Amino acid sequence: MEPEITAAIRKAAEVIGSAESLAITGHVNPDGDALGSALALAHAARIAGTDAVVSFGGGSVIPDHYGFLDLGPVVDRADFPHEPDVMVVFDTGSPDRLADLAGPAAAAGTLVVVDHHVTNDGFGDVAVIDPTASASALLAYHLIRALGWTVDARVATALHTGLVTDTGRFQYSNTDADTLRVAADLLEAGARPDEIGQAVYESVPFGYLRVASSVLGRARLEPELSFVWSYVTDEDLGQGNVGPADLDGLIDDLRIAREAGVAALLKQVSGGYKVSLRSRGGVDVGAIALDNGGGGHHNAAGFTAEGTPAEIVERVRAGLR
Repeated sequence: MEPEITAAIRKAAEVIGSAESLAITGHVNPDGDALGSALALAHAARIAGTDAVVSFGGGSVIPDHYGFLDLGPVVDRADFPHEPDVMVVFDTGSPDRLADLAGPAAAAGTLVVVDHHVTNDGFGDVAVIDPTASASALLAYHLIRALGWTVDARVATALHTGLVTDTGRFQYSNTDADTLRVAADLLEAGARPDEIGQAVYESVPFGYLRVASSVLGRARLEPELSFVWSYVTDEDLGQGNVGPADLDGLIDDLRIAREAGVAALLKQVSGGYKVSLRSRGGVDVGAIALDNGGGGHHNAAGFTAEGTPAEIVERVRAGLR
């Protein structure tokens, strides 16, 4: 870890460690990294005797497959402090990704931002931004250790969930030695990889199979661009009786085609589609997402756009040419 990151973590630890209470969040519609990082710090804080609550803006709903995590610190948006003394934001590249929790962030006495998005310009009063980190959970782990707080089984499970999901089960190129060392420490602290893996990757409603059949059946391969894509409609969701969060793993089913260096899955939303992008490493899909008003990482990114699937896919093609 670079000296400036270590110094930033130390500064963040000083602020958080002296706080009487913590308000903790992450980006809207939290994934395993945002949720795991937020829960880990909240549990560690409570063990240390510091009051801590977690919430997410924009009407976010925590997906059912994260139900194995201890969600005790999570409160309704209405119960989240409006003017927190110290607010900690995880895995969020810009304030707009907080939705209505951007208000409390702006009103916070001190705003601490912990993130690994390359697009993050460092908003907040104290910024721990490391684009080389495999996950925000990795930074959260080092922050909790810098605080001298306990990493019990609940904290370890939350952090390990963040590492597992943001490294693609330790298969992505962002998996480094530090990540694996931390993962080993978390296992020793009580994290159970079998529980995490089964809940996140091997547990879907039966309707997922119906939707996957339709979506994979309409998948298109464009060999000249090493590009595979498909889309999900509201009608698909209705036929399968599933919600958008139930389909988080569908992009991974699409990306396994060996001919595809890049995969895109479009999910219908109001007025257009939410686009998930994945790369095998040869293409920076984060740059494509950024050009379209979104963000992410080199190998995993996304954006939302209005239009038809054909119109939106053309935007991706433009970034691949």
